[in-house]
Amino acid sequence: MNPQAAIWFGALCVLCVLVSGAMGRAADSKTSEQAAPKAAPKAAKVEKRKGVTIHFDIEYAKVGDHSLKLDLYMPTNVKQKPHLVVFFHGGSWRTGSKKTCHVTWLTRHGYAVASVDYRLTKVARFPALVHDCKGSIRFLRAHADHFGYESKRMGVSGASAGGLLAALIATSGDIKELEGNVGGNLDQSSRVQAALAMFCPTDLYYNATVEKERCDQPNCPLYQLLGGKPSQRLDQAKLASATTHVTKDDPPIILLYGSKDKSLVKPLHGQRLKDRYDKAGVKAIYQLIEGAGHGGPQYRDEIRSKMILEMLARQLRGEKP
Repeated sequence: MNPQAAIWFGALCVLCVLVSGAMGRAADSKTSEQAAPKAAPKAAKVEKRKGVTIHFDIEYAKVGDHSLKLDLYMPTNVKQKPHLVVFFHGGSWRTGSKKTCHVTWLTRHGYAVASVDYRLTKVARFPALVHDCKGSIRFLRAHADHFGYESKRMGVSGASAGGLLAALIATSGDIKELEGNVGGNLDQSSRVQAALAMFCPTDLYYNATVEKERCDQPNCPLYQLLGGKPSQRLDQAKLASATTHVTKDDPPIILLYGSKDKSLVKPLHGQRLKDRYDKAGVKAIYQLIEGAGHGGPQYRDEIRSKMILEMLARQLRGEKP
């Protein structure tokens, strides 16, 4: 080998060593990065009240710069891990927050409650908010041991616009378009085992076709949810309807409406979902509460609370009536 060739050969060997070392260090760094355990989720504030500890503002996902959070209500008067009921607030999908939770009374009966915020229509259109809600379910399952509740069998609930979200989660298990990947935890299931939906729409396809004139107005919540005239987005309206997805493997559901509800939500939505459940051979209870409006104490009176607690005890705790 002539001297010039020897010099080039030596330089090449040195370069190979340097590249190999750099690749090794990068691989080691990547391996340790993957192996590093995720930090346990923390609440911004923890407050103890009579019979309950509240974990405020737990971040369950981040989408871009948007932080998605939930509040967790943990009963303290229990001897075993409490089962969890997840709640979604109302507000026509464009207002409202997790601060308004209609089922915190369940903590007095030994259930944990999570009240969830999701992206409103001024931030993102359908199906983003459903992806958020399912992401919260997966997050809560992934961190059940950390917070101390039972998550194998979970319940879901919602009021008004949030009631549709609860009904959708109950009926759309494993529907790819509605799952999303918000928050990760994709090894966890978003399915639930019991549902409670109160004074809520269930069939947006009905609204988009029968109430076309009203719903096609830009100020209509359904218009804003779908990002345009519902009559021109019928496939999306169907996808966003709980009535579209009912199958025999769905969980039991309780549907509550008020006879004096003056909102745009008609009780017939509850009956339409009940009919679909009946056709699929799945248990659904539909009740029109005399004198009740769009919310109020009648939705947790003695009759309704007994019915709700019986369903949760049977479906979550496995207790026989």
